[in-house]
Amino acid sequence: MDTENFLRSIGITKSEKMLNPSKKKFPDMSQYRFEVPGIQKPQAMAALMDAVVENDLIIHRVTQTKGIMMLTDQEIEQMVDIACDHEVELFLSVGPRATYDTSASAKTKEGARIGYRLRGYDNLYYAIEDVKRAVDKGVRGIVVYDEGLLWALGKMRQMGELPCDLHLKVSAHTGHGNPASAKLLEEIGADSFNPVRDLQINMISALREAIDISIDIHTENPKSSGGFIRHYEVPDIIKVASPVYLKTGGAVAAHHGWDTTAEQARERIGQVSLVQSMIDRYYPDAKRSKKGARDMAIPVK
Repeated sequence: MDTENFLRSIGITKSEKMLNPSKKKFPDMSQYRFEVPGIQKPQAMAALMDAVVENDLIIHRVTQTKGIMMLTDQEIEQMVDIACDHEVELFLSVGPRATYDTSASAKTKEGARIGYRLRGYDNLYYAIEDVKRAVDKGVRGIVVYDEGLLWALGKMRQMGELPCDLHLKVSAHTGHGNPASAKLLEEIGADSFNPVRDLQINMISALREAIDISIDIHTENPKSSGGFIRHYEVPDIIKVASPVYLKTGGAVAAHHGWDTTAEQARERIGQVSLVQSMIDRYYPDAKRSKKGARDMAIPVK
């Protein structure tokens, strides 16, 4: 069997020549949702949600990227309260990672390939403890940077050690961008997959054909990850990637883990407004999820 036919037999098809519109949707039959990343503290999150209300917009997910271990219990509780009040998902990131531990390699040019993965048994243990702490505070969305941790958390969820409604999101920082990797991540527990940021639309289409979980696509980026902005591409992204989270507001930050101020949080909502206007202009029939859809990883209190 030739390679193309073999890949087709295991559910991976080629979409380079023809972009196939996705027929897949969120459980509420919508095609897209908005995610605002890089909201590290409750003060920034409160300002963000105030700006959402003032601008009569809808966002569905707020993501913190510095790590659960960088938040006090009170700060987690405050963010949970804000998320519940506004019926948005709150995703907190696993704190232990190679860049935070004693790894000298992770801080070198070549060693950066380690990314935010975990080194050794202890850091795996610490990462699981980080997740359990957030879950105990009501958080139901976790950003994962390590495939082994994803597998372990998936097993814990299957065995009742973690809540069955816990959503696991794979970060773009794991460095995955092909259909086989996407299928693997889905099979070991991912509920949401953020591929590398610079995939072309035909590449995104190939991912969608391979998996059913939501795909998270950056509509813009800070300078540290290229600084490119894809607002005009968003209508086509929705068409091929549905169900898709549009990660918007990143251009406001200087780098991943940027400590967003309250004012910058409001600027991120300005970016959401720009992307929504592109959708309204070029793909007005696109279906956006309503506020508080049932399948969303909204915290519990």
